[in-house]
Amino acid sequence: MNHSLSKYSVLIVDDEVPILNQMSFILEDFVAKVYTATDGITALEELSNHKIDIVITDILMPNMNGIALISEIKKRNIPLAAVIITTAHSETSYLLDAIKLRVDGYLLKPIMADEMLELIDKSIALKAKEDELWLKDRMLEGIGAFVGGKKIEIIRYLFEHVDAENVFYGSYEDIMAVLNVSKPTVVSTFRQLIEVGIVTKLKNKIYKVNTSSPLEQKSSVES
Repeated sequence: MNHSLSKYSVLIVDDEVPILNQMSFILEDFVAKVYTATDGITALEELSNHKIDIVITDILMPNMNGIALISEIKKRNIPLAAVIITTAHSETSYLLDAIKLRVDGYLLKPIMADEMLELIDKSIALKAKEDELWLKDRMLEGIGAFVGGKKIEIIRYLFEHVDAENVFYGSYEDIMAVLNVSKPTVVSTFRQLIEVGIVTKLKNKIYKVNTSSPLEQKSSVES
């Protein structure tokens, strides 16, 4: 698995106690903490009382089913690393609702330990990637308030040409050729991004985009 699950707390929601116990038993060796609930209402109480990172919920449950639980989680903007539903073949009619709610993963019953761990890891990775892309869009919007024209094109090019580690290996000449901009414009744009902490120069022609740097803490980027 690419991600260490040991830092995450998990809430398992299922009205079938044997399944609940089975999943808890498996996950206890891999995650920081396991919480359990037998319906959506109890699950919301657990989410209010504890710092929970991942929710794995069944669909058909009394009091509040899994779809209603996920909908309420979205309404309350509860920050989670992943939301995963467990489903049986007979419950596939609910999957469209789950897709509309942007569930991060789907686990088919009967639950297999290796499949569950792999899905959790993959769901976290995909969610993290979505959050990273969203943050880059927010950064572009914010930067666009201070710069315009060719500079915002340069920044967008930079964001779109980083590797998985947010490292850019291109050269000024590459940007000049693609965007038809002058070298002074490229140089000044990179210098300003470095000054406000959005970009870090690792070595000659190698730069890292710091997507974790909150743009709101920066006063402005000079135009």
